[in-house]
Amino acid sequence: MPIVFSGVRPTGNMHLGNYLGAFKNWVLSQDTAESYYCIVDLHALAEEVDPETLRERTLMTAITLLAIGLDPNKCTLFIQGQVTSHAEMAWLLSCVSSYGELSRMTQFKDKAKANESKKGEISVKVGLFTYPILMAADILAYGADQVPVGEDQKQHLELTRDLAIRFNNNYGKVFTVPEAIIPKQGARVMDLLEPTSKMSKSADSNAGIIYVLDPPEVIDKKIKRSVTDTLNSVNYDPNAQPGVSNLLEIFAAVTDEDPKTIADRYEGYGALKKDLSEALNENLAQIRNRADEFSKNLDEVTSILKVGKNKAFNRSDPYVKAAKKAMGLI
Repeated sequence: MPIVFSGVRPTGNMHLGNYLGAFKNWVLSQDTAESYYCIVDLHALAEEVDPETLRERTLMTAITLLAIGLDPNKCTLFIQGQVTSHAEMAWLLSCVSSYGELSRMTQFKDKAKANESKKGEISVKVGLFTYPILMAADILAYGADQVPVGEDQKQHLELTRDLAIRFNNNYGKVFTVPEAIIPKQGARVMDLLEPTSKMSKSADSNAGIIYVLDPPEVIDKKIKRSVTDTLNSVNYDPNAQPGVSNLLEIFAAVTDEDPKTIADRYEGYGALKKDLSEALNENLAQIRNRADEFSKNLDEVTSILKVGKNKAFNRSDPYVKAAKKAMGLI
């Protein structure tokens, strides 16, 4: 089976875009691949975060991932900071990376510009600059063949591929060159109030964001208030009708249907919103219940993560040792 690796930042309360764009596919791939799923708490340190908040969010992220269906008997779920291979591999790869290629990373440039002072000084952390190297280390330390990523991470995956090829050319074959796997449907769930913007926790308002653990009445309210248009015609046309098309995309991702097929069933927005709310609540009910159960049994969660840590180390440590040997370290 192919080796699949993917990671998620410990944001705690995950939204629908995370679930439909990534985690639903994680659950599917654990049956067809040797899957390693990582909560990337080291990446979270690149931005300001309260230590206790980080601990709580990391644990809540693990609970949610287990609740959505990740099975520790089928995949390896672990916390990045508990496996030393990631930080060690990141240093080795930083020694084959260039300042220029990191400077061209779009996400860094955007965040650096946003944090630029009036004097032109950049106040972002070095960890944000070297973030792509740690991401490459995460992937290459597991010999991953496939990496599920969103469109916004494609550039980082390309850097990972470049570093793997460069290392293999300079020091001998150690790393597998991974391929990006981008889900065709549900990969970009848009904000319900700003349908031209991706659903994100950084949005100005939570009213356009559906969280996986939102209660049914909250989901109903958010769907009812979602932006459509004045045409009152249900068509899947992301350019002309972005709001309606976003609802159809969400509906399609939840029910595994085609958004155009769904659109053909409706003449008005009211019925579409009602049925979408019902489909969402039915889909998320089991996740909410399982999350409650895991929250009441934290010892089980801790035990699962400990097993995952050991499995992850046993998989990644040989790659670290091979890379060190290839580079001349004793």
